[in-house]
Amino acid sequence: MRVHDSGLKVCGRSFTREDIACIREIISATPPPCRREIARRTCEALKWLRPDGRLKEMSCRVALLRLQEKGVICLPPPRRRNGNTRPYKAQRTLLEPAASLSLPVEDLTGLRLLRVESREDSRLWNEAVSRFHYLGYKRLAGAQMRYLIMAQAELLGVIGFGASAWKVAPRDRWIGWSQREREERLHLVVNNARFLLLPWVCSRNLASWVLSRCARRLPPEWQQRYGYHPVLLETFVEKDRFAGTCYKAANWKYLGETQGRGKLDRHKRYAEPVKQVYVYPLRKDFRGFLCD
Repeated sequence: MRVHDSGLKVCGRSFTREDIACIREIISATPPPCRREIARRTCEALKWLRPDGRLKEMSCRVALLRLQEKGVICLPPPRRRNGNTRPYKAQRTLLEPAASLSLPVEDLTGLRLLRVESREDSRLWNEAVSRFHYLGYKRLAGAQMRYLIMAQAELLGVIGFGASAWKVAPRDRWIGWSQREREERLHLVVNNARFLLLPWVCSRNLASWVLSRCARRLPPEWQQRYGYHPVLLETFVEKDRFAGTCYKAANWKYLGETQGRGKLDRHKRYAEPVKQVYVYPLRKDFRGFLCD
């Protein structure tokens, strides 16, 4: 594939002819480097860094695969298999109780958000999403933060945050940023990608309580983990399935609807459910961080 003078855009980054030549030189080094080493050297050579100054290796590895799919580069064969192509197999540790939990949120004792950090917590989060969320389990993209919703030792639900969507017309119009500003500062927007209360949990106001607590806890914990402070939360609510009541109750702002296209659908070929777009500013001056 020929690389035009304007460059080739992959994974939110433009690769010039010089960039491609540099990557090819890295690939052809002696002794032949593995794919992980190629990504590391590419990040160093192109100064592709995360906001905290660390190399953006995972994004680079995805970009290298996309460049290979386009016929621009030829990567060496992988030296070992990973589990990315294996279907997720859910555990069976969560058992539905005999009676539903119907206490209002103010009567729940020991109510808290537990940040997922251990392997055991991660398995529990994955199982809940895999078995009970209508979208099923899928690894969250990019930087992420996951929480278990607990009351004493009982799991009530889960919530997860990850990378924001590349382009969302209602959101981008409302923010008022340019394409350059969006590309440079998209990491400051965090997406509420999964939110689940277990089917037997019917606690009044619990969902809005969780959203309010997350809005307070997530920014400093994100700063601690990734070295920067997000300024805006976003989420997408499937229009024909949910009413978005808990987001409205937690003071999230409704911006409009998506066009029913996937994030990689540039030719309007793949219809997806229309979703309502909600956002929640984490700072009053959030536009000052997202726009010049």
